[in-house]
Amino acid sequence: MTVQIYWGSGSPFAWRALLAAEIKRVPYESKLLEFSKGDLKTPEFLALNPRGKVPVLRDADFVIGESLAIMSYLDRKQPDPPLFGRTAEDTGRIWVAIEDFDSYLRDPITTINRWLFGDKPRTPEVDEAHGKVMAEIARFEQRIGRGPWLVGNVPSAADIVWFPPMRILVRAGVRAEARARELGLFPFVDVFPNIGAWIARVEALPGYANTFPPHWR
Repeated sequence: MTVQIYWGSGSPFAWRALLAAEIKRVPYESKLLEFSKGDLKTPEFLALNPRGKVPVLRDADFVIGESLAIMSYLDRKQPDPPLFGRTAEDTGRIWVAIEDFDSYLRDPITTINRWLFGDKPRTPEVDEAHGKVMAEIARFEQRIGRGPWLVGNVPSAADIVWFPPMRILVRAGVRAEARARELGLFPFVDVFPNIGAWIARVEALPGYANTFPPHWR
């Protein structure tokens, strides 16, 4: 039975799972769900994930949610190319990069994205999040300027974790240029050229087009 991946267009966490499957060259059946139609609240999907969230991976009778768990599962199912490093040192560096995002950028960038793609006025909460986001992205800009990928010479789980939120900020320039410009995030690839070059490298990976959010086309 082919691995099935349940995902939603535009979800950065679901995007992680798709990118991992494509980089690992694991054959999978795409199960695209629509948030607006309530697909994540149906009894059939809730039987797979009672939390009603994507991504979810089903492999025969085995079902797992959470993007990092799915990435780890795929990494063991198809050992090459490795997502979490071949050496203990690379594994450590990859996890540090993942934790840098999840611990310091995930929450403030969520606040920023809600403001960018919404119509609510700018608030002190947005300003506080903006300061944190700009500081972390500046660090990332320096780091990704040292080599083609975050750790080593091949894409890893670290790149997969960082890519969707960076690409969403590029998207903000298309959907909300005035707001993105107000925050110093437009044009994103000009403001952060190292990140822009790295985004282009990810987008050039085989299978990337299969992961691209359909509603962005």
